[in-house]
Amino acid sequence: MNYLLGIDVGTSGTKTVLFDTAGGVMSSATYEYTMQQPQNGWAEQNPEDWWKAVRLGVVQVLRDSGIHASDIRGIGISGQMHSLVMLDENNRVLRPAILWCDGRTTAECDEIHQRVGKERLIELTANPALTGFTAGKILWVRKHEPEIYEKCRHILLPKDYIRLMLTGEYATEVSDASGMGLLDIPHRCWSDEVLEKLDIDKNLLAKVYESPDVTGRVTAQAAAETGLAEGTIVVGGAGDNAAAAVGTGVVVDGRAFATIGTSGVVFAHTDKLSIDPKGRVHTFCCAVPGAWHVMGVTLAAGASLQWFRNQLCQDLMKEADRRGIDPYILMTDMAEKVPIGSERLLFLPYLMGERTPHLDADCRGAFIGLSAIHTRAEMIRSVMEGVTFSLKDCMEILREMGVTSEQIVACGGGGSSPMWRQMLADVLGCGVSTVASREGPALGVALLAGVGAGLYESVPAACEAVIRTSVPQMPNTQDAARYGQFYTLYQGLYPALRDSYAALAKL
Repeated sequence: MNYLLGIDVGTSGTKTVLFDTAGGVMSSATYEYTMQQPQNGWAEQNPEDWWKAVRLGVVQVLRDSGIHASDIRGIGISGQMHSLVMLDENNRVLRPAILWCDGRTTAECDEIHQRVGKERLIELTANPALTGFTAGKILWVRKHEPEIYEKCRHILLPKDYIRLMLTGEYATEVSDASGMGLLDIPHRCWSDEVLEKLDIDKNLLAKVYESPDVTGRVTAQAAAETGLAEGTIVVGGAGDNAAAAVGTGVVVDGRAFATIGTSGVVFAHTDKLSIDPKGRVHTFCCAVPGAWHVMGVTLAAGASLQWFRNQLCQDLMKEADRRGIDPYILMTDMAEKVPIGSERLLFLPYLMGERTPHLDADCRGAFIGLSAIHTRAEMIRSVMEGVTFSLKDCMEILREMGVTSEQIVACGGGGSSPMWRQMLADVLGCGVSTVASREGPALGVALLAGVGAGLYESVPAACEAVIRTSVPQMPNTQDAARYGQFYTLYQGLYPALRDSYAALAKL
């Protein structure tokens, strides 16, 4: 038998999953770790904690499955994107990794735009400089911790640090490298122009591969620490969203996925490079060689409903606990009894500011139209509708760029709700399905490993062989028209409030 190992280095923990070649889960293990916040708005982790979680996870899945390590044909790694790992000449970690959600680099992003030119930066890297991206973090360390920067010999991303520990190779791949703000997205290589203008030594960066490419083999030392077989191949892998795309079969034109997790994502595959000159959405190289993906992000999707649950639904949480069910089931049961439009109540899901389409860190959430008639039920439905409208904002920009989708796969906690999936279908105007597997990124990188090992002919062929989707929920024409009326009102609210948001932020 042949098996594949998928490792997903997340922000809260690392998940290690052993699959057979049909995508069946043989064994799975997750080990958690903490995030440090030394100042307000900062976020850091110790890369050595990721490696410990990987070691423990691999040992556990091998033990629990009873599968011999020599039967594992390949290993794929996914991980949180953008986070900065800095190593010295002996591969020692110089400082805690600065994470994707760290917001300390506003001044450095402004500096990048000044040095490169914002329009030119978008032409080259397909994105503006954002505080989450790696480039600003590099400049921050150089400015504020020059003694650390002086010792730095290697800059890696989280999953690529794990690759180094497994194989001894300094390597990255195009999907994850796309989020650094240093990659020439059209040509899938480091941008010499950006590096020169930012005065970053190209030798600090790892070699760039395509996602299914073999980047190294498990060393004797790593084999001793994990139980893996020495010489097992490790492929490029992918950043978390690109890996999730493979794990949901979104690897050909016309397919997309929408995630309603803490944040919300609309992610569409495209064989033709398309860049938004305004930088409202991300264009990255995807895990399919020679192709790209376009991604819109709303920052507080499931987080909006979670906020409402935690603050205003304590009784429902107690009732759900008593009945042994998820409190969101009780909340959506209430929302289902409310008509479309939530009795003329609109919600803006900007609890954490917003990325797509507004790129405004100062905007904030709001209920518009709140009156004495409204109960929690209307408010719950309004939150769900507002999040769905924010995902439509993302989808409309993709369509404006010529990136279209006939079908969407719903992912994340919100995607498990039939009501929310129907709302997505009606608002986005396309069929919405789910995938049989819930392993997402771990399955995606395992399939990439299978391509690298020669078990599948290509990434699309691997997905065709393994990924199974449900019958899609289709739009209801009458309901879609009613949603459209409220979406038109929703679109006008941010422009009307933008100046107020800015003034409020200054008080």
